[in-house]
Amino acid sequence: MHILGVLLPENQLVKHALTHFYGIGQKTALRLCARVQIHDRCRVRHLNQSQVTALTAFLSSPANSPPVTVQPLAAPNHVPPPLGQPVSAPEVPAAAQPADRLREIKIESDLRRQMRENIAHQRMIGSYVGRRHAMHLPVRGQNTQSNARTARKLNRVERYN
Repeated sequence: MHILGVLLPENQLVKHALTHFYGIGQKTALRLCARVQIHDRCRVRHLNQSQVTALTAFLSSPANSPPVTVQPLAAPNHVPPPLGQPVSAPEVPAAAQPADRLREIKIESDLRRQMRENIAHQRMIGSYVGRRHAMHLPVRGQNTQSNARTARKLNRVERYN
């Protein structure tokens, strides 16, 4: 099945298949499944049309998706009302609602473009990281002794006396 140009294997669990999108890992895939109400043991081939539509709509524009409604949990000393009485839902203050991390998610070409722009910015300001990127060397402190030795051997200029 293709969703937004990415082939998802039919026989895989949805939570694993979503990691085929560039920028979606295991935890984000689980959050996405919970967001669009897909069971964690559901396979891609068992998705119905409404689930595929909801998943596609959310991944195409997560910032425009409707906000998640937070259902408060009952306190440990909560006593349920007797049967027959209507239950009133307690209101949750807006400050107590957690931030929705999925609304700022970037995937595929948007994420690649953002990473390219970040690297270009590092190169433009002349930082150490930018210079390492420009020289195609490791950026995060990896040892280059063995690699440099091989490069010196391969790039040696032949001198004839």
